[in-house]
Amino acid sequence: MEQVKLLIVGAGAAGLSAAMSAWDAGCRDILIADRSSIPGGVLPRCIHAGFGLTAFGEELCGPEYAERLLAGLVSTGVRLSLGTEVLSVSRGKTALLSCRGCVSLLHFEHLILASGCREKGIGALPVAGTRPAGIFTAGQAQEMINLRHQDLGGEVLILGSGDLGMIIARRFVLEGKHVIAVLEQADTFGGMARNYRRCIEAYQIPLRCRMTVGKIHGQGRISGVTAVHLDSGEQEFIACDTLVTALGLISERTLVQGLESSPWLSLAGNCSRVYDMVDSAVSQAQHIGREVGASLL
Repeated sequence: MEQVKLLIVGAGAAGLSAAMSAWDAGCRDILIADRSSIPGGVLPRCIHAGFGLTAFGEELCGPEYAERLLAGLVSTGVRLSLGTEVLSVSRGKTALLSCRGCVSLLHFEHLILASGCREKGIGALPVAGTRPAGIFTAGQAQEMINLRHQDLGGEVLILGSGDLGMIIARRFVLEGKHVIAVLEQADTFGGMARNYRRCIEAYQIPLRCRMTVGKIHGQGRISGVTAVHLDSGEQEFIACDTLVTALGLISERTLVQGLESSPWLSLAGNCSRVYDMVDSAVSQAQHIGREVGASLL
């Protein structure tokens, strides 16, 4: 059975940062495992600017931020195993890994989970009607447009005005699509003011507050939604061929469920809690990496 001192699950911003800090703290046996074929987590699909002001003192797009983090690992001996999924973790500090169809066991002294977070889907809301094609989470839409260059539709409705919702609304406009509106259940937008200015105001995208989706219509492909005005209860049909949901994020800890109190386990980045900015997640991950790296000397 292969052995490693420090196993890091996730090669996103938090995992890469934790690895670099652990190496700087003196740990010389580090493996990062990530099921994706490319490192960086969600950063490669985030082609908009707005990252790195705190960490690097300049505004970067997501791929540039990932490149900066990867560049820091080049001079180290940290091993990066892409296309590798960690299937399970046991109390005996053993991980079951799957890579290119081969399954193997790996024993570790410490595990840093940097698995990020997952999006809430439309199922998180009490929405009636059908579940036709044309419904995506904002993260799915980002990946399909920015990385796969797919056409998702022409008449787009966004549900949720957090940062991701506002950013994907702008992306659809830049792709030449018609964003009908961004619906928000609160009294005002849910993300940062700068994203409101850059995305909603700058592109004159309608933001309709105190509204949500009550029912989805369509067979085969979505044809529209019944929107609900939360203050009055009034219902309004909005025709669309694409619905993108930006309903929030949940820390992803499924891999270590039931093991959270283990002394050999640390949580880094968004799997510890959801951060508003990647720089904040990186800072926390660096702190975790330093502590764990020093403890493994």
